[in-house]
Amino acid sequence: MEIRNRFYIGGEWVAPMRSDTIAVLDPTTEEVIGSVPSGTAADADRAIQAARGAFVQWALTPPLERARFTTRIAEVLGDRMTEIGQLITREVGTPINLSTMIQVGLPTVTFASMAELVAHIQWEEAVGNSIILREPVGVVGAITPWNYPLHQVAAKVAPALAAGCTVVLKPSGVAPLNAFVLAEVMHEIGLPPGVFNLVSGTGPDVGAAIAHHREVDMVSFTGSTQAGKRVAELAAATVKKVTLELGGKSANVVLPDADLGRAVSAGVTMCFLNSGQTCNALTRMLVPRDRLAEAEKIAARDAESYTPGNPFEATTRIGPLVSAAQRDRVRAHIRKGVAEGAKLVTGGVDPPEGLEKGFFVRPTVFSEVRRDMAIAQEEVFGPVLSIIPYDTEDEAVEIANDSIYGLAGAVWSADVARAAKVARRIRTGQVDINGGSFNPLAPFGGFKQSGHGRELGKFGLEEYLETKSLQM
Repeated sequence: MEIRNRFYIGGEWVAPMRSDTIAVLDPTTEEVIGSVPSGTAADADRAIQAARGAFVQWALTPPLERARFTTRIAEVLGDRMTEIGQLITREVGTPINLSTMIQVGLPTVTFASMAELVAHIQWEEAVGNSIILREPVGVVGAITPWNYPLHQVAAKVAPALAAGCTVVLKPSGVAPLNAFVLAEVMHEIGLPPGVFNLVSGTGPDVGAAIAHHREVDMVSFTGSTQAGKRVAELAAATVKKVTLELGGKSANVVLPDADLGRAVSAGVTMCFLNSGQTCNALTRMLVPRDRLAEAEKIAARDAESYTPGNPFEATTRIGPLVSAAQRDRVRAHIRKGVAEGAKLVTGGVDPPEGLEKGFFVRPTVFSEVRRDMAIAQEEVFGPVLSIIPYDTEDEAVEIANDSIYGLAGAVWSADVARAAKVARRIRTGQVDINGGSFNPLAPFGGFKQSGHGRELGKFGLEEYLETKSLQM
């Protein structure tokens, strides 16, 4: 049992203002594995004041010296990779091999990358009779989700620290324990007091207090579009900077000349990663109408090879969903797909055989999905794939763009130039061409209701900088 009963504020572990706690469940066993304090607006204020007090000196610290701290964070995370990977598997249900590689590996890369990135930022430049300066935004409130909990924390905290900002972090109450490990790492490496602060709690209590607080200069939020809109509303009262990374309904466009087997198999993988609890999951597969039956067979075969089970077992390819509420939400979407007339190729609402306990959902594939169906428009956030047929390339692009979201996508073709041409027409923040791999240094973020602002790499670092001009 991992019991956390203190917040990390001003370089110290301090008692919360009230005794309320948030229980953390193992989604595989449904058992309580720990708890964290449920903070209040007063706790958030203490953390914000600590961050404000530390800001001036941290902002004056040379960028390369700040980056030495992020490098050291990466080193300690690497030393504790196995431990943290196991913890996140217990919190989220990600299969252990993926948890170590993605859930801890990516955050380690993000913190480590800052040293090189700050060296390439043009902190001062001359433009005519002006000197242009790039300075840290100030105190940053970071509000993060549960699906890739440490990765999403690192995507905000690493560039904020490197830019010279101080941070108040509110992690998800569903998977918060790994954030407390990160606070331990911050303390171990001797990060100056107040530069990083951690307050756990609910969105309406701690999240809202951070977004609304006049001493917070910027809020970076990752989560649902509905919650992101609320954060933006609260932040507007003080006209602070806001970056939002929200939902997605990403299209995987398989062009007629593509290697169908490769494209469909890769698409299934990118839909079911982390049990489909991935904002940039390729949940809509667009295939030529005359190849629909073939695509269905490939997708069914591959989906049925994703054996749900205990995420600590080596044979498990897909773990549980994170909570009972998430499981029930995904099953409701599956029922809606059937009710609206989509063809259920494999899967369904029944629990996987032998897994009546735990928040499991059978990997599900629908076909003959119309673009107006709920499963083609709404973010399911579970292992549910919708195959949508099209007749022309222009129609495929139109369907891909027929969404309130615009986070990611993919295009497959035997002709790379043709794929790239189609990719340029898709209104999303990222498009993978013929299975291009995830690049942790490329900008990540969306168009439309997928949010605004970018994370990761140079572009993510620049989000935490303000521009000032000195007229000489």
